[in-house]
Amino acid sequence: MRDFQSNAPDLHEAEPIPPAAKEAIEALLHSGDLFRYTAPQDAPVALLEREFAEMMGSRYALAVSSCSAALFLSLKALGLPKGAKVLIPAFTFAAVPSAVVHAEMQPVLVEVGMNYRLDIADFERKIEAADAVLISHMRGHTSDMDAILKLAEAHGLPVIEDAAHSLGTLWDGQKIGTLGHVGCFSFQSYKMINAGEGGILITDDADLVARAVIMSGAYEHNWKKHGDIAEAAGKWQNKLPLYNLRMQNLSACVIRPQLGELNRRVRDGLENHDYVAAKLRDSGYFDVPPPLPQETRAPDSIQFNMIGFSPDDCRAFLMFAKQNGVSAQIFGLSTDNARAFWNWEFIEGETPALPKTRAMLAVACDVRLPVRLTRAELDFVADALIDAAMMVKG
Repeated sequence: MRDFQSNAPDLHEAEPIPPAAKEAIEALLHSGDLFRYTAPQDAPVALLEREFAEMMGSRYALAVSSCSAALFLSLKALGLPKGAKVLIPAFTFAAVPSAVVHAEMQPVLVEVGMNYRLDIADFERKIEAADAVLISHMRGHTSDMDAILKLAEAHGLPVIEDAAHSLGTLWDGQKIGTLGHVGCFSFQSYKMINAGEGGILITDDADLVARAVIMSGAYEHNWKKHGDIAEAAGKWQNKLPLYNLRMQNLSACVIRPQLGELNRRVRDGLENHDYVAAKLRDSGYFDVPPPLPQETRAPDSIQFNMIGFSPDDCRAFLMFAKQNGVSAQIFGLSTDNARAFWNWEFIEGETPALPKTRAMLAVACDVRLPVRLTRAELDFVADALIDAAMMVKG
């Protein structure tokens, strides 16, 4: 058997932060102005918001402490009633239904198919009783946004995009996160732009962003430092609760120099993904669902379904892959996995059956593919996974 362990790449190691971030942080530490509202204008967070909105082609951006915070503020800023029913895919991270619960609303889980995308038939059935749609592009897989937006518009429902995994993804040439009423992104360590933690929301709706700005923690008249929202924000002064979900300047100093790296990272991530995907498909052990025709992806991980593997086979595969130096997880077999909907016990009511999503989670395998990997390292990952499958299947 090939000796995999000695050459195993670290699949959790991110790219180095650009040197410009160090320079900005040193200047910030010298000034002591870590709070975004200390400066009268052009604090690092304010500059980040301006630059990110321009990059995405949106009118407004609000940087906050996490993508979860962005989702929560988006729900609150829409002015939905307490107990509002919010449709979300049943395949997402636990933070998404958690944001709905924090906003005092009810998550309604919609089936997801073997291609990791929303089941439109189930979505159409459940939208009749819904008040809003929060669509997660989970692991960067874009559901049929044409159908989702058409149905949401027909029912007069707002659409929030959870684009935590999709910065740089396009749908029919349009940037993901700009299709709905508001788009939310993550700067957590395993995303395209890495600040450890952090998030941002974008929108063209002045009233929505004004409400979100105040609730994020723009107390007294600090909302005046958010540019062209004075008229919209002024009427909400003292009328909304403050949740204090602000981003601080150190995070913005880490993020801003990485914006210029995004296109290159997206290009490298897609090339890496497609190279490994082709090798896995050719092995005959794995099904790697292709993108939808309108979708141009920006992946930094790969997901694939085990073909003809029993639960015991899948567990053995994971063990052999780990022995080969590649850590993988099968969403439905990993204990207390935060992406398995039956572990979201904080949602009120009985856990739904969702047989399609259960079937997918039972065989869907997830492996990190950082964009910094070399071709030799990509070969290592693919060969280690194929070897593990061969050891199970002989």
